[in-house]
Amino acid sequence: MAKARTKHRDPALAQNKKARHDYIISQTFEAGMVLTGTEIKSVRASRINLKDGYVQIRNGEAILMNIHISEYTEGNQFNHDPLRNRKLLLHKKQIAELAEQTQNKGITIVPLKVYLKHGFAKVLIGVAKGKHEYDKRETLKRRDQEREIAKVVKRYR
Repeated sequence: MAKARTKHRDPALAQNKKARHDYIISQTFEAGMVLTGTEIKSVRASRINLKDGYVQIRNGEAILMNIHISEYTEGNQFNHDPLRNRKLLLHKKQIAELAEQTQNKGITIVPLKVYLKHGFAKVLIGVAKGKHEYDKRETLKRRDQEREIAKVVKRYR
């Protein structure tokens, strides 16, 4: 008797929920991260914070900045710096596209979530444009209306 195959998806180790609230995400990219040994151990333990992070393109390289990966508790004196800049692994065409898009005013690149894929840490980055305050209120209002509609539909089923 064969077992039924289930599609297993690795859950996100960290998410930047504030980014989806503060920005309109137009495009996303999956990128690998260059991490040291103690950093990957901390990431696997979900000890990472994406809240104030952003990506900068410098000298043809994508650099993840202002991401806090806590020090590994079992690490020794060679533990990593929690706020160091980390290089992202992307194709040259993707980096060129990101660099071109960030030349526009008001466009930035923000990390959306970190997850493991086949044992490697990946970060989902998004090309983002800042929302105005009234856009944020509109989004919240629409979400509340959808929630109310879902409640009414559920009640009648």
